[in-house]
Amino acid sequence: MNYLSTRGHPDRKRFCEILLEGLAPDGGLYLPEHYPQVDTATLAKWRELPYAELAFEILSLYIDDIPPADLKAICAKTYTAEVFGSDEIVPLRELEDGVYLEALSNGPTLAFKDMAMQLLGNLFEYELARRGAELNILGATSGDTGSAAEYAMRGKKGVRVFMTSPDGRMSPFQQAQMFSLQDQNIHNIAISGVFDDCQDIVKAVSNDLGFKRKYRIGTVNSINWARLLAQVVYYFAGYFQATASNDKPVNFTVPSGNFGNVCAGHVARMMGLPIQTLVVATNENDVLDEFFRTGIYRVRAAADTHETSSPSMDISKASNFERFVFDLVGRDAGKLRSLFVDDLGRHGRFDLSADPAFRQAAERFGFKSSRSTHADRLATIRDTDKRFATLVDPHTADGLKAAREHLAPGVPMVVLETALPIKFAATLVEALGHEPARPARFEGIEALPKRVVKLPADAEAVKAYIAQNCD
Repeated sequence: MNYLSTRGHPDRKRFCEILLEGLAPDGGLYLPEHYPQVDTATLAKWRELPYAELAFEILSLYIDDIPPADLKAICAKTYTAEVFGSDEIVPLRELEDGVYLEALSNGPTLAFKDMAMQLLGNLFEYELARRGAELNILGATSGDTGSAAEYAMRGKKGVRVFMTSPDGRMSPFQQAQMFSLQDQNIHNIAISGVFDDCQDIVKAVSNDLGFKRKYRIGTVNSINWARLLAQVVYYFAGYFQATASNDKPVNFTVPSGNFGNVCAGHVARMMGLPIQTLVVATNENDVLDEFFRTGIYRVRAAADTHETSSPSMDISKASNFERFVFDLVGRDAGKLRSLFVDDLGRHGRFDLSADPAFRQAAERFGFKSSRSTHADRLATIRDTDKRFATLVDPHTADGLKAAREHLAPGVPMVVLETALPIKFAATLVEALGHEPARPARFEGIEALPKRVVKLPADAEAVKAYIAQNCD
């Protein structure tokens, strides 16, 4: 399997090359040259597999430069009941008639990002040991990516993590999970700005090829294909649990800010998983909802990016959206470049409303969308607690609200859970009047000593800090 850049760079890469590389040299994102196709016989065989074995089967379609026995061992090491709390790894629960919650938040940091990040940490350690190399990971987080990456990479040989986050824009629990880590290979950088500033810094550093090569910079954000690939697995696992046979369609609703989680659903659908509809659930930062309603993709400036009660989606530049648009425009790299480099780069927007391709977003690729507000989240949290004795975090509440707007008779709607409610305790208290339960291992985490440095929203300042801490 070879990988190409969405922006047309002529080089083709193998999986382990892009695992350590992040962005392509031309600033594009990597995608496989084709999506492997899964037939009904294969689905039938996969339906009975434990999660780790299902992961191996799916990953091996995309990874042919790691020996199968080694890849199988990595999957078995990653997806265990000890790490994820149950043999199912991602257990499915029917909340009400036709509406299901897929539990993705039972990993070490209580968020869905653990599902991919635990695998990524083991893949990094394996490949770096094989090469006798080191890697400096630069990431950006609006909340959960950072802690998931740091818990996955702490103590890993040959790996340092430099994680940027928007200063003061995460919940106290999220901050404490990251900043309380004292491991010497973990570096937290609080940026004066919003998440999009952090993401811009990561891209700017990654696009400085000289610096990137000198300091061996890699990424763990969902611009890294390996992370997105790991997320494809739980769409298959959710489908198998929600259906009794492989001739039944299913719908998924996905809370989304950076488009990585739902892009994995797009990949699963392109492989042949019978997904009828993919619903993108956004908060007040509704750049994705606006596109799927109008065909206009319009990024917001930092001043226009709202600080909301579902903060992990406070994003107005959806990095992974480029991957979907590449497929939407027929994998025409020239057209993709025109949209993302010329129109978006110069004018902050592009308009596909009059392009026949825009209709394909819904008709061919199955996308729909919805938007939620703070009041919607509070109402959904209260309703879910009252009717089903179930607590959900604000992002999952965004997903449930969107799911109910797009139900189809006879088709299961699977909502992907985002995080455990304790990560956003203040909103749960506002909705219900009491804090959600927290796992014992996180008691008192907010009071622990913090290890973090504050820097301006400037790529050069971050590069200087990396250089200083790599010597």
